[in-house]
Amino acid sequence: MLKRLLIFSTIALAVAPLAVASDREDDVARTQKAAQVFKEIMDTPDKGIPHHLLESAKCIAIIPGDKKFAFIFGGSYGRGVATCHTSHGWSAPVFVAIDGGSVGYQIGGSSTDLVLLFMNDHALQSLFSDNFKLGADASVAAGPVGRSAAADTDLKLNAEILSYSRSKGLFAGVSLDGAVVQADKSGDQAFYGADVDRHAVLDGKVPMPASAKNLMHELHAYPGTAIGM
Repeated sequence: MLKRLLIFSTIALAVAPLAVASDREDDVARTQKAAQVFKEIMDTPDKGIPHHLLESAKCIAIIPGDKKFAFIFGGSYGRGVATCHTSHGWSAPVFVAIDGGSVGYQIGGSSTDLVLLFMNDHALQSLFSDNFKLGADASVAAGPVGRSAAADTDLKLNAEILSYSRSKGLFAGVSLDGAVVQADKSGDQAFYGADVDRHAVLDGKVPMPASAKNLMHELHAYPGTAIGM
């Protein structure tokens, strides 16, 4: 039994660095998947993210479910994209990862999509950092959905970050206390080049790549949002 455990641990350690590495093809696929996830969530208006929250959010991060990463990292690891409101619309995306035992990223063998809304300047500054812990470095609360938003808005908007999850078709607010959000620098470099500056990207100073336009189109489809060019 011990021998098997040692073998498994060795394999896991060997695979992990490969799993977190990124190339441009991975990044493009992640961007497209994020657009698909957001569209599917918002196509159910009674259960989606309230439009006024999207309008007032500083940034949004979308982490599509991925069984490959969920299984390798013990059901608590995901990779996705983040974009921020600028004076010209949504910024080009940067790449992020989330890790933490309380995420519940994998439930019963199926992966879970995650969405984070960054609601104020302090939350925005957290996104600029290399990593931060939800609930410790920035307050987080389960976000309100659909028509229930009106009753929950005052309570939820005290939080700096609103968090959501979708698993097996069910979309709802979820508590992500203790999860760590990290900058995926390998993703940024694969997508934009070695000299990429995450701050410049999120500030809207980097042109929108053609491969990210689909995500911007989906974000632009809702009141209060504007497409970056």
